[in-house]
Amino acid sequence: MTLLLKSDAARAEEWTRLLAEKAPELPFRIWPDVGDPAEIRYLAAWLPPDDLLGQFPNLELLVSVGAGVDQLNLADIPPHLPIVRMIEPGLVDSMVEYVTMSVLALHRDLIPYIAAQREEAWRPLRIRPATERRVGVLGLGMLGKACALKLAEFGFGVAGWSRSRHEVEGIETFAGDAELPAFLARTDILVCLLPLTDATRGLLGAELFAQLPQGAMIVNAGRGGHLDQDALLAALDSDHLAAAVLDVCEPEPLPECHPLWNHPKVLLTPHIASRSRSEASLDIVLDNLRRHQAGEPLIGLIDRDRGY
Repeated sequence: MTLLLKSDAARAEEWTRLLAEKAPELPFRIWPDVGDPAEIRYLAAWLPPDDLLGQFPNLELLVSVGAGVDQLNLADIPPHLPIVRMIEPGLVDSMVEYVTMSVLALHRDLIPYIAAQREEAWRPLRIRPATERRVGVLGLGMLGKACALKLAEFGFGVAGWSRSRHEVEGIETFAGDAELPAFLARTDILVCLLPLTDATRGLLGAELFAQLPQGAMIVNAGRGGHLDQDALLAALDSDHLAAAVLDVCEPEPLPECHPLWNHPKVLLTPHIASRSRSEASLDIVLDNLRRHQAGEPLIGLIDRDRGY
């Protein structure tokens, strides 16, 4: 019943130490040292190897070491193999911190102040109270709901949009394609926390930007594939959008001399909005292995039809 980890060296080192403390009886291997492939029952990976069952004929569970699974080609993974994504409180806490930081930076004009500092210019701007700024959160899953509730504490008028109906106390909610235009029309700062699926790829594009109010701003902490980068640049350069905070892009990192690197209206961070904590995430993995062996429901089991 061997667990195989395919990840970076830092995570491998941490898991090796923690497993020796928490589950010394569990056979553990680190890719590419797989030992006997027939003994691999559990695989934890960001990107699994090709031909999973060809390589590991007795594999019973695939664990994504991230909060999403959009990096996986689900068509290449046998349909009977369960896939779980990482559900860990640290992911929520760090995302709430990042989104709060980003929305406040946009609300308090941090990006134009950074540009002014580079020019050695003293340009005070009018301070708007949070009650005059409307924030919209795309995606009301675990991350989106937590971020929306935290932002509401600052006095922002917060709304959320999702594919299916969600009710969140104190948050105005919209659902489905029919209600998306009304959601966008009332949003001054748009935060994207959607999962990346065929339906959401490229959603942050020219058509959506045109439905936002003049001078609106965006935060993308979802996936780079959500954003049409050329459309964003056009909307910023035309002044329809005032600023953007981007934690994700496509590709990552951006190529040298890409216009987003030095655009005066863009704050770019290197995909660091939310990170799992090794000890807490490993505890979730071990709990899922126990649940799988006991035939109990798995934490973070994905719905293949929805893609997350």
